[in-house]
Amino acid sequence: MTRIILVTGGCGFIGANFVRLVHAERPDWRIVNVDKLTYAGNPHNLDGIAEGQNYRFVREDICNAQAMRRLFLEEKVDTVAHFAAESHVDRSISGPTAFIETNIVGTFSLLEAARALWLGDTWQGNQPCFLHVSTDEVYGSLGDSGYFTETTAYSPRSPYSASKASSDHLARAYFHTYGLPVRITNCSNNYGPYQFPEKLIPLTFNNARHGKPLPVYGDGKNIRDWLHVEDHCRAILLVIERGKDGDSYNIGGHNEKQNIEVVTTICDILDQKRGLLPGGRPRRKLISFVKDRLGHDRRYAIDAAKIQAELGWRPKMDFASGIAATIDWYLANSAWVNAVVDGSYRQYYAEMYGQALA
Repeated sequence: MTRIILVTGGCGFIGANFVRLVHAERPDWRIVNVDKLTYAGNPHNLDGIAEGQNYRFVREDICNAQAMRRLFLEEKVDTVAHFAAESHVDRSISGPTAFIETNIVGTFSLLEAARALWLGDTWQGNQPCFLHVSTDEVYGSLGDSGYFTETTAYSPRSPYSASKASSDHLARAYFHTYGLPVRITNCSNNYGPYQFPEKLIPLTFNNARHGKPLPVYGDGKNIRDWLHVEDHCRAILLVIERGKDGDSYNIGGHNEKQNIEVVTTICDILDQKRGLLPGGRPRRKLISFVKDRLGHDRRYAIDAAKIQAELGWRPKMDFASGIAATIDWYLANSAWVNAVVDGSYRQYYAEMYGQALA
């Protein structure tokens, strides 16, 4: 029987890359893409994928519980890949409300819709799976050594990570209480095509491209483990197809880098590919250290031994090749970058989906 997968947030960065992967490699699956189309949800991320037997787009808020229940029933959804989330830590500090609503209430709405359909006496579909996509930030901050494992105690430090920790606990509770077939993944920092330019790598690229200042928090020595989005999406597909209900899987890239290293690497690549700035200035001269973010965790690092041992997943992309490929993609897709930065893609929203989004 054809798998019918509901992808939430499928017009966002990671969700869109996952939709593209499934569309290309699982052509017999039907993808139902649900996206509210907030500022970071861009339909152009899925240009080339047309509505039809194997793909449907639904503009809806996952917090709308009645709409989610109707959609699950109408499509006979048997699989969920739940990406939809407010995800930018800075935004959660200045405005946490949206993070509580989307990340906690939205997850609750989806769990309830899945429970109503799958655990009823009339369910006749495939063996179901609810894959909840989360973050390593739920674990808190590491010292100079050690790694996050699936048994690391949760210690969220920001409204964003607290909202994701809450949704993780809620999803896990639905497995233990109701027997809902939930699986959870916690990933390290993603990068790659279609990432909205509020995040470190696309923001640095775009500013450096135009000779604008490159803000770096604190001393720039906060460490993150970087995971190419294509490696992440392949891991998620593996967990859906071969993972174990009730289990969590950490997904990391084995690429620990200080933030300042990431920024200087992008500067050097652009100097090489586009030449120096006027006056022969290297782009490193654009770096400007700014006041550190509130509650800024010092180091994250993922131990991905479990998913490697049990499912055979390993990242294919090291950071050097991954960041070079990412910069090449942004340079080759300058129209996409420009439309996102200047906001003109929202005109497309108004034309396609109504003035409420304009």
